Amino acid sequence: MKIAYLSVFYPYRGGIAQFNANLFRELDKNHSVKAYNFTRQYPSLLFPGKTQYVPAEDRAASVPSKALLDSVNPFSYQKTAGIIAREKPDLLLMRYWMPFFAPSLGWVARQLKKKGCTVVSVIDNLIPHERMFMDKPLSRWFLAQNHGCVAMSSAVRDDILSLNPGMPFILKSHPLYDHFGQPEDPAGAKARLGLAPNRKTLLFFGFIRDYKGLDLLLDAFRDLGDTYQLVIAGESYGSFDKYEQIIQTLPDRSAVKVFNRYIADAEVPAFFSCADVCILPYRTATQSGISAMAYHFEVPVIVTPAGGLAEAVEGPGTGLVASGTDANSLNRAIRKFYTMDRDIFVANIRKEKVALTWERFANDLGDFADHLKNLSHT
Repeated sequence: MKIAYLSVFYPYRGGIAQFNANLFRELDKNHSVKAYNFTRQYPSLLFPGKTQYVPAEDRAASVPSKALLDSVNPFSYQKTAGIIAREKPDLLLMRYWMPFFAPSLGWVARQLKKKGCTVVSVIDNLIPHERMFMDKPLSRWFLAQNHGCVAMSSAVRDDILSLNPGMPFILKSHPLYDHFGQPEDPAGAKARLGLAPNRKTLLFFGFIRDYKGLDLLLDAFRDLGDTYQLVIAGESYGSFDKYEQIIQTLPDRSAVKVFNRYIADAEVPAFFSCADVCILPYRTATQSGISAMAYHFEVPVIVTPAGGLAEAVEGPGTGLVASGTDANSLNRAIRKFYTMDRDIFVANIRKEKVALTWERFANDLGDFADHLKNLSHT
């Protein structure tokens, strides 16, 4: 199959680009795949982080791509569609994670669809965690430009069907990242990060945004006692002040170690290797690539029941689900975790590592695209 993969790739940073690089490499084993990138992903005024690009010293996954699409320049939409159309792909594959990209990606998809190309999008989020009034109309229009979608959680599936009840879809879980290298010795990782060697170690990892509930985790941490420590690793999208104010009120401020910056791929093993458990205290969610990272390093997770987080943990038994999206529920879940046998969670994670491979994801995606193509010819 000849595939045009239009999304975000290196040198852009973040989970979407990492996912795309892994999927590109797997698809390229059995198909002819070309990657098409953005010339501009977000205007600087709309990007809350420090930079959209991978630092020079990072070893982020890189794939060859052609930068064509400017998210806010309609003239680039026509150019991108024309260049891709001249390649006559069988499949246009895209990623969709926020309505901001509906005009650019949707316009290109519309043109390719008119020319008989099958269009499939992997959907991470249809309706954002931080919502605006145009989100649903934009996402509804974007869906209409597709022949089918890959829903990354049951919450996303429900959103797809609420906006486009007849949309063909398959439901797939996030494959596990395997490009970060191997786990490190926990004692060595703690020493490298300046952590106490014998404390129970909790990890919050990833970009820090309001909906991710770091404030809830800090409040839950407040009365856990002096046998615990919390590692916060990730760049804050917006001010970190409100979190720092909570930290300053904790009984032992030194028990919270903050790395408020982008974490390079080479550093990732140390952060997960030092942790007993990774906490996802999200207020809202559909699915998360952070749990896929944790599972790669065989680290159990504690999640809130937000969106699709619970289904990815409860079924396979890879961690615990708090009873609510509040500090007290998180506190109880953390305490419960340390009364249980961690090895049971690790054994279940190892089973998931066999199931959640990039090979299986790519094969199922290819079969789905073939099915859609056959439908369009009947």
